[in-house]
Amino acid sequence: MFRQGDVLIERVKRLPKAVKPVARKDGRFVLAHGEMTGHAHMILESHVRMFRDASDEHRTFLEVLDSPCRVVHEEHAEVVLPPGTYRVTRQREYTPKKIHYVRD
Repeated sequence: MFRQGDVLIERVKRLPKAVKPVARKDGRFVLAHGEMTGHAHMILESHVRMFRDASDEHRTFLEVLDSPCRVVHEEHAEVVLPPGTYRVTRQREYTPKKIHYVRD
């Protein structure tokens, strides 16, 4: 398991069947955006593929091919992911009105 702020990354054996590839934006994959600072948890390397669950857009997966990749953020230490398949989970908070995703 790996954690960077409000993002948890766990190794899984394989991708679920119902996932769709996610396109890069500006040459990067963004795992989570920060709402307070505008900073983002992101991957810049080209040997990574990102997927979203077709039935739940909050379920994100990564495939790191060939060599390790870095998850970077302006306010957190970088995390290095070895090659493999991962599930990305964003931290959630409960309030009496609703459950919402944390955005640091």
